[in-house]
Amino acid sequence: MRVMALDYGAKAIGVAISDELRLTVRPLTTIRRKRQSRNQIIQQIQKLIEEYEITELIVGLPLRMDGTIGEAAERVNVFTTELQKAIHIPVWSQDERLSSREAEEEMREMGFDRHQRKEKSDEYAAVIILRDYLESHP
Repeated sequence: MRVMALDYGAKAIGVAISDELRLTVRPLTTIRRKRQSRNQIIQQIQKLIEEYEITELIVGLPLRMDGTIGEAAERVNVFTTELQKAIHIPVWSQDERLSSREAEEEMREMGFDRHQRKEKSDEYAAVIILRDYLESHP
């Protein structure tokens, strides 16, 4: 019953997972997009889904502050549609407004230095997305 969340960005995709009981959430990895094709990225996500026996996938949707869909959210929607065709588990979107800011604050509180925050920011944003999803879908 593990759930996985993605923070889909232009340069990287942060990944977080829950435990089997959906009580705790932890950062897992960051997929660096670099010169990878979308298919290669989806294959990496598929491997993680299989390895960790994921039953649901949550993708952060970067809505504008007024709640409307902008260019970033459109890109995520295109990616999510392709992802849904490739994997065989439910894929849901979760509003991710301010998740990066909240992740930055949490990492500061945990004592991460600037370099560590830059390296792990996408994973911790995925943690926030997943935590918000699990709190709203008990």
